[in-house]
Amino acid sequence: MTSMRRLSPVWRLMRACDLPAVMRLAGRIHPGLPEDETVFAERLDLFPEGCRVLDTGESVAGYALAHPIRYPHPPSLDTLIGAIPPEADAFYIHDVAIGPEARGGGHAGAIVEAFLDIADGFPRACLISVYGTAPFWRRFGFVEAADQVSPKKLAAYGEDARFMVRVMQD
Repeated sequence: MTSMRRLSPVWRLMRACDLPAVMRLAGRIHPGLPEDETVFAERLDLFPEGCRVLDTGESVAGYALAHPIRYPHPPSLDTLIGAIPPEADAFYIHDVAIGPEARGGGHAGAIVEAFLDIADGFPRACLISVYGTAPFWRRFGFVEAADQVSPKKLAAYGEDARFMVRVMQD
């Protein structure tokens, strides 16, 4: 009998049936930054290309969410956005989350590179870095731009939250 288990996890497009596993993983990774499943489901509906899961063949070991926004207005935490703005001029990386059991395999870098390929169609990419991950994002050309977004919006993401931007086009 052939096993369905993969030798290493792979990123694939998220499906609605993945949402329960994504929510369990989000609860483990981001217990202090909870978001309702409706937020994930809405992003999947609005911009499926930006919703990915790290599939081991047996479980979801990570997830990533990204979508276009109007700069510099990242959505507030745990908030529905209603629609992708037709005048979107930035690609927002909402979350890249990898379970501890799958870390260290280059999976975060791989999905960031995939998202940056999508972001090439926009003047800039942006994100809110949490949990001291700013050095990771700097490796991909992101720089801190705290003056671009309100301190109140950043505060909801925690004390160490940093708004970061990468210019994609001149």
